[in-house]
Amino acid sequence: MIDNRLGEIRRTGDTYELVFERRIAKPIEKVWAALTVPERIADWLANAEVDLRLGGRFALHWTDTEEEHRMAGAIVELDPPRLIAWTWPHEQHPHSVVRWELAPDGDGCVLKLTQTQLTKPPLLDVAAGWHTHLECLPGGAASVTTPWKAEREREIVKLYEALDLA
Repeated sequence: MIDNRLGEIRRTGDTYELVFERRIAKPIEKVWAALTVPERIADWLANAEVDLRLGGRFALHWTDTEEEHRMAGAIVELDPPRLIAWTWPHEQHPHSVVRWELAPDGDGCVLKLTQTQLTKPPLLDVAAGWHTHLECLPGGAASVTTPWKAEREREIVKLYEALDLA
């Protein structure tokens, strides 16, 4: 079952914060692996390079998109298996941080994804991108390759474009 709830977009001064909460029907350890083990990250998000320590490199490389994309940041918070945060430097949001929090919930866990310091031009695309990738995450937590689909992201971005972000 796909969780289609939109992420929450909050204005924070001159920037925005994006927050998603999802219940994943997989044990916290499986979801943690999907967030931190390069082979599992590749199952649902992108090729990855992870030096799992504070200050360690966290890099992503997308090859399944219309254009090749790369991101290289540093891990700024780490409390396995409950919390990891890394920087996501980009020319439009150079101080952005992506933070993942996990909490046990019965036979699964609750995931909270927050990305901060986003600027308006890429905001809706970032929201649609995370939304679409989060649909793939349960597969990644089960060690099943669940590819992102550009068509799905194009559908989702329309939902975010309809929001009033005054």
